[in-house]
Parts: sequence; structure tokens; C-alpha cells
Amino acid sequence: MYEIRFHGRGGQGAVTASKILATAAFMESKWVTSFPFFGSERRGAPVTAFTRVDDRRIELRSQIYEPDAVIVLDKSLMSIVNVTDGLKNDGVIVVNGIDGNMKEAGRYKVGYVDATSIALRNGLGDPSHPVVNTAILGAFAKISNLVSLQSIKNATTELVPSRKKENVNAIQEAYEETEMN
Repeated sequence: MYEIRFHGRGGQGAVTASKILATAAFMESKWVTSFPFFGSERRGAPVTAFTRVDDRRIELRSQIYEPDAVIVLDKSLMSIVNVTDGLKNDGVIVVNGIDGNMKEAGRYKVGYVDATSIALRNGLGDPSHPVVNTAILGAFAKISNLVSLQSIKNATTELVPSRKKENVNAIQEAYEETEMN
């Protein structure tokens, strides 16, 4: 079973990203679960979402405590939340930000992408509230190889209510611009 934990802020689309990733995996005939964990439900508050992917039925319904991958939609959360807590030693981290100086980088496979700029270039949100969820999934597709880039694009087209073309463009741009260490 492959487990992914998303860290974001309310309004960035972490919960939707979790659903899109699960849908993409489902499109590839995998078993999935996806669910959020909310503290205070307001824009800007920390949000955690979870996705599990497996080739067999998933019975486990708890939060994810030892993820294979962590996706960070807002780099500022890294100073208040231990996003690597429980992350497996060979785990994957995708960070919205271009600073490649993460102290844990040697223990994990880390991908960096400026998902904020990509989202804004594509008209996803506004400068005070960019919606980075689809862009960060493009980066995750590149670094993880869990699901195909095309499946993420197809799931996004199926699930997002508007700006479908812009979201697909953001996924592709992030895939191309992701830097890895």
C-alpha cells in the first residue's frame, strides 16, 4: 500500500488534490481511499488530507502516520508542522517552493516546484489566495511515478468544476519545471 499525506492551508485545494490523486489511481484500476482532516475549517488554517493507493482492497480507515510520500502545498507550514513526521526513510516529499535546501533532503527524494507562480500564471486563484493543488500534482507525478501524468490530467478534468484547461496546463507546467535532489 502506498500512502500520501497532504499538508496545506484552507483554500489551497489540499482536499481536492487528495481526491484528484485518488481518482487518477482509480482510473488506473487501483484501489483507493481519500479523506481530509480538519482542525478549524477556515481559509488559511492548516489542513491535512490523506490518500491511500493499493492493488488490493483497502480496509484501513485511520489517518496516515507513516506515509510513503508527503505533499506540501504551503512551504510556510514547514516551520509550524513537522511535515516529515513518520515519513519512511526512502520517502518522497514534494514542496511548493524553489528553495532546495531542505535539511532532510539526504534522507528523502525531494521535488521542488514553484506551484504558486504556475497557478497564478494560469489564473488559478489570485495573488493573495493562489490555488496550487493541480500544479503540485504535476510535480508529484514526476517525482513519484505512482500514477501517470495523463491520469492526473484526466481526473482533474473530471473533478474540477471550472478552468479545466488552465488546471491541465498547470499540471503540465509543474511536471516540466519540477526540480529534484
